[in-house]
Amino acid sequence: MLDYRFIKENLEAVKKNIIDRNMDPAKADADLVVKLFDERTALTTSLQELQKKRNENAASMKQKLDPETRQKYIDEGKVLKEQIAAEEAKLNEVESALDEAGRQIPNMAHPETPIGKLDTENLEVKKVGTIRKFDFKAKSHVEIMEALDLIDFERATKVSGPKFYYLKNEAVFLEQALIMYAMNILRKHGFTIFITPDVAKEEVLKGIGFNPRGNESNVYAIEEEGTCLVATAEITLGGYHSGEILDKSKLPLMYCGLSHCFRREAGAAGQFSKGLYRVHQFDKVEMFVYSTPEQSDELHEKLRQIEEEIFTGLGIPFHVVDTCTGDLGAPAYRKWDLEAWMPGRADEKHPEGDYGEVTSTSNCTDFQARRLNVKYRDDDGKNKYVHMLNGTAIAVGRAMLALIENYQNEDGSVTIPEVLVPFCGFDKIGPKANIESPVIISKK
Repeated sequence: MLDYRFIKENLEAVKKNIIDRNMDPAKADADLVVKLFDERTALTTSLQELQKKRNENAASMKQKLDPETRQKYIDEGKVLKEQIAAEEAKLNEVESALDEAGRQIPNMAHPETPIGKLDTENLEVKKVGTIRKFDFKAKSHVEIMEALDLIDFERATKVSGPKFYYLKNEAVFLEQALIMYAMNILRKHGFTIFITPDVAKEEVLKGIGFNPRGNESNVYAIEEEGTCLVATAEITLGGYHSGEILDKSKLPLMYCGLSHCFRREAGAAGQFSKGLYRVHQFDKVEMFVYSTPEQSDELHEKLRQIEEEIFTGLGIPFHVVDTCTGDLGAPAYRKWDLEAWMPGRADEKHPEGDYGEVTSTSNCTDFQARRLNVKYRDDDGKNKYVHMLNGTAIAVGRAMLALIENYQNEDGSVTIPEVLVPFCGFDKIGPKANIESPVIISKK
């Protein structure tokens, strides 16, 4: 959430930022925020004046008074009480409206963020690795994994619905290997490691910037509980210090959270959303940092470098893009995406494959901290809002997708990157005989 006074004093810049982010000004109404902010200020002043009169009236009542004068003060006190109650009701109504309107205003974007509406307008800033030239027709991860008996989408759809899956056999160990590989890198960089809850309160989701209700929500709400399944450990790690004042000398706090992630992915479709790329449930190792404002830009670079280290170690080609304004989430000040090379994305326009997002890292400045009320005590003795940053260390489904497609072999096997072998215990996944389960006689 932006500071209301900042919105008022920088109104035109805020309105331009809303347009640049391709948001509807009728929903993200900065003029309404300023109007309600001024109303709240006026009501607060009026209420304070009435409270002052009430206190003066009460003080006068303590003196020795004749009956007529005492009655006069009693009558005045009743009137003031009614006026204060009415003013408080108005103030509560305006504050509620201001809070709702203020939550629709996105964070300001970094001055160097490219202006654009779609992810196709993101700016490539770096390429890492060499794209493999296959001397055979490369397959998608779905084809490879089903042939190797590593995944079952059909039965997961039967049991849970579309966009769920069963991981099987070596893929189970491969998932755990990716998690351990990423967490060991983060441990080396001084992160505190967590396994976080899979459920969070709605007010925490709102603080982070997720909409817990409605058709546009990407999270699963738990009915009548006021809670949701988390879409990322950013939610639970961001809520960890809500309502607290942190010790500046301990900043930055660098946290890593392993969690299941649940996403509705409402409306998500398309050829390349199939398989593991866009699913309702997956595991993810998330980085989250609390910092001072002076530290956050440098730490944002550090999070990106860690993501690059992880995928460079895996030997998966990728490029880095500076996310354009229209593709930024509302809380993000600046966001870097790592997009890995995926041979399975081959089509007429990209006959050898294309890039697909595997990680992102965002600097959200104090936008989330204001909502969650997370501060630190500065050297001047004043409490100030921390900056919050997040980044994906490894989203297991997409990392596995990229790994399997890039390390596939002509005989249908998949070579395991050397860095993962100590964690999973094998260096190759080969074809199996008699994949169809012998327990099945027939299917109804």
